[in-house]
Amino acid sequence: MTAPLIDPFARPITYLRVSVTDRCDFRCVYCMTENMTFLPKKDLLTLEELDRMCSAFVGLGVRKLRITGGEPLVRRDIMTFFEGMTRHLESGALEELTLTTNGSQLERFAEELHAAGVRRVNVSLDTLDEEKFARVTRWGRLPQVLRGLDAAQRAGLRVKLNAVALKGFNEDEIFTLSEFCAARGMDLTWIEVMPMGDLGNEDRVGQYWSLNDLRARLAERYTLTDLPERTGGPARYVRLEETGQKIGFITPLTHNFCESCNRVRMTCTGQLYMCLGQEDMADLRPALRNHPNDDAPLREAIREAIAHKPKGHDFDYSRQKADGQVSRHMSHTGG
Repeated sequence: MTAPLIDPFARPITYLRVSVTDRCDFRCVYCMTENMTFLPKKDLLTLEELDRMCSAFVGLGVRKLRITGGEPLVRRDIMTFFEGMTRHLESGALEELTLTTNGSQLERFAEELHAAGVRRVNVSLDTLDEEKFARVTRWGRLPQVLRGLDAAQRAGLRVKLNAVALKGFNEDEIFTLSEFCAARGMDLTWIEVMPMGDLGNEDRVGQYWSLNDLRARLAERYTLTDLPERTGGPARYVRLEETGQKIGFITPLTHNFCESCNRVRMTCTGQLYMCLGQEDMADLRPALRNHPNDDAPLREAIREAIAHKPKGHDFDYSRQKADGQVSRHMSHTGG
C-alpha cells in the first residue's frame, strides 16, 4: 500500500500541485475572463479534506507539494493548511512545500509562510510597467506586488519570477526583467502562453511569442550557458554569465517537455489531472468523502488514476490555431 507511484511510462510521480481555490483577486487576460463565474464554495474541498488528500499523496511517495490557485492566499484560513503540512516537513516525508502566487498577499503572509516551512515561492509577474501591469491583470496593482516581493525576501523566502511571454506586450522588457531579478538575487522563468480555457475575445495565436525568439534576443546581450539541471518539470535552464543568474524557459509549444514528467495536478474540488494539456481526469472526492475514516480507498483511487497518466500533451500553434486547446481555465486546474 505504500509502494511509490509509477506511471505507465516508468516515471515516478513525486510532485503534486494542488489548487486550493479557483478564486483570484486578479483577472489576467491569458488566464480568466473579466467576469468569471467561480465554483460554489460547497463544491470545494474543505481545508481538512485538502490536508487528508495531500497527506495520502505524501504517504505514497510525493516529495514536493506546490500550492496554487487561483490565488491561494485569498482562501480563508489558508495558513491553517500550511501549518498542517509542516508536520510532513518535520518528519522528513515531504522534502519541499512551495507556493505559486500573484504576490498580492505576500506582504501579509510572508513571515507566516516561512514559519510553516515554506522556503521558496514563485511569483507571476509579466511586466514592471505599472500601466501595463494593470492592463494585463485587469484588477492588479504593481506597487502592492513589489511590496510583497520585498516582504518575501525579508522573511527569508527565495523568490522566482514567472513571466508569460506575450507578443507585443512584454517583448521590450526582456532585459529590464532580467536586470530587475539579477539585482535582487531572483531567478526568472519565461513561459509560453498556453491554450487553456475560453477567454472570449482574447487571441491566443496573436498572443503567442516563441521562446526560441526570446532566447535569441537574450543571447544578443548575454552569454548563455545551458545548464544540465532537471527537476522532472517543464523548465530548461541557462545561466547568464554576465550576471550569474538562472533563466528558465517553459516551452509547451516549441519543445515538448513530457519525457521526464514527474507531476500531477489536483483541483480544489478533488479532480486529479494527470496532464495539464489533456482533458482526462480522475475524481478523487468520492473516495475521500465516502470513507471518512479509511484512507485505503483513497490511496487505491490515486493509484488507479496514475495508471492512466498519458505520455504527453499535444499543444500546437503551428497551423495558426490553438490546437490541443483544453476547455478548462488555468485557474481551475491550478496555475
